[in-house]
Amino acid sequence: MDHTLKITNVLADSTRYSIYQYVTKLNQPVSVTDIAQNFSIHPNVARLHLSKLEDVQLLVSKTRKTGKGGRPSRLYQLSEQDVHLQFPYRDYHLLARIALESLMELGMEGERTLYSTGFKYGKAMFKQSFGNQNPENFSIEEKIKWLQESAFIIGMFPNFEYVKHEETIFFSLSNCPFKDLAKENPQIVCTLHGFFLEGMMRALFTNIQLKEVHNMMEGCATCSYKAAL
Repeated sequence: MDHTLKITNVLADSTRYSIYQYVTKLNQPVSVTDIAQNFSIHPNVARLHLSKLEDVQLLVSKTRKTGKGGRPSRLYQLSEQDVHLQFPYRDYHLLARIALESLMELGMEGERTLYSTGFKYGKAMFKQSFGNQNPENFSIEEKIKWLQESAFIIGMFPNFEYVKHEETIFFSLSNCPFKDLAKENPQIVCTLHGFFLEGMMRALFTNIQLKEVHNMMEGCATCSYKAAL
């Protein structure tokens, strides 16, 4: 509870919360100078905000030699530690592990059920986001914007690019909402995630072919995909 109160206190500052969101979306190390310039604040103020975020383990830091002698610079990046704020406490992660293990006990049939359910939920979740609107009336650019916003809402921190002459959408996800489970069961959870994403995209593109290019569980910086239209 003490740690929870510290986190809420740190994020209560609007500038500090914006800095945390910025580092999260950027998904790469930042320096005090980067933050000072991007938020138009004094470097000492930027350093204070970053230090407070590190104190509650939302960020971690490391030193980098400048090659010019003198004091090494310090870089800040997202912590690998998950932070859960729930009142009262509920362990949905444990529930997910129990459900996943139960399905795996059923063998191939359990896997098929898991993947088809992931696809169904991905498609249903995305359809809810545009309500009664007909996706056939959207341009490709509008559809991609819908995908980007929806993926961001569920914590994937996406980046989409449409290459018109190839009729292909390339996109990367800098955060995996299933990361803890994926560390324990990478093949199953990453395949499930792929079906979930395909379900989202098929709510807008009926004939899309989705292929994974990079995977964070294999040491890549992001999970990236290409989707042929």
